[in-house]
Amino acid sequence: METYKKIIEDIYLELKNVDDIGKVANYIPELGNVNDKNFGIHITTIDKNSFGIGDHEKKFSIQSISKILSLTLAYKLEGEALWDRVDVEPSGNPFNSLQQLESDKGIPRNPFINAGAIVISDILVGHFKNPKEDFLSFCKGISNNPTLNYSEKVAQSEKKTGFRNKALCNFIKSFGNIKNDTEKVLDFYFHMCSLRMSCKDLSEIFLYLADDNFLCQKGKRILTESQAKRINAIMLTCGFYDESGEFAFRVGLPGKSGVGGGIVAIHPDKFCITVWSPKLNVKGNSYKGMLFLEKFTSKTESSIF
Repeated sequence: METYKKIIEDIYLELKNVDDIGKVANYIPELGNVNDKNFGIHITTIDKNSFGIGDHEKKFSIQSISKILSLTLAYKLEGEALWDRVDVEPSGNPFNSLQQLESDKGIPRNPFINAGAIVISDILVGHFKNPKEDFLSFCKGISNNPTLNYSEKVAQSEKKTGFRNKALCNFIKSFGNIKNDTEKVLDFYFHMCSLRMSCKDLSEIFLYLADDNFLCQKGKRILTESQAKRINAIMLTCGFYDESGEFAFRVGLPGKSGVGGGIVAIHPDKFCITVWSPKLNVKGNSYKGMLFLEKFTSKTESSIF
């Protein structure tokens, strides 16, 4: 941990005042109100050592990072039948694209683009009477963190402006791959994306993807080793939308970004590291977060390759 700590401190100081060419995701009005100078990093190792710097304990809207959690719960409930509803291929298109759904007959390319996460949301709505409460309870359980909650302001802000997500949901419904009421599915989806966590929270909750021996509160495995491997694989190939290849090339870890400016990266059998910097590049990923992780894996030689 001391080696990681020194390298994280050095890169943080190097990048803290770097000219950040990104822009906050102000197409969701509530996200546009976030201080774009926020910058935090937190790492947690599988032996529970941790270190954070900067704004690592400030909570923010994790947005698409929450798609790992919804996918985990759906996979736990559905098993391999899940992949009949959503594919595992990189899309090569922006995260909110409708382009491929026509030719793919309503089967989204992967669970991390918006279309795929909306199908996953439909699956969870089908399983639970109170999906928002049950999903939040699942997240609290695996993180052992009872303070986790949604941001109602962000959820409502997304609901008012999420016309493309509404279009995606209705278009998929026309192919029969949305089984429940679209309004209920979208309400769950918007709340899921509004989940608020800090870098510290995120680096702890995703240890189940880094540690094969990870157990949840009740002594039961969250996922099998095979399932965790598969989710890590999808994160590596699809976690950054049409910049996923770039992230694998530059950083070399499974990861997932969100338009709130957060990035989670997993090194299986070693650690989970999270970066938050709200300004996004043109692909919708944190500009400074990508830069930090590239420098971190280069200096620590901790790529999976």
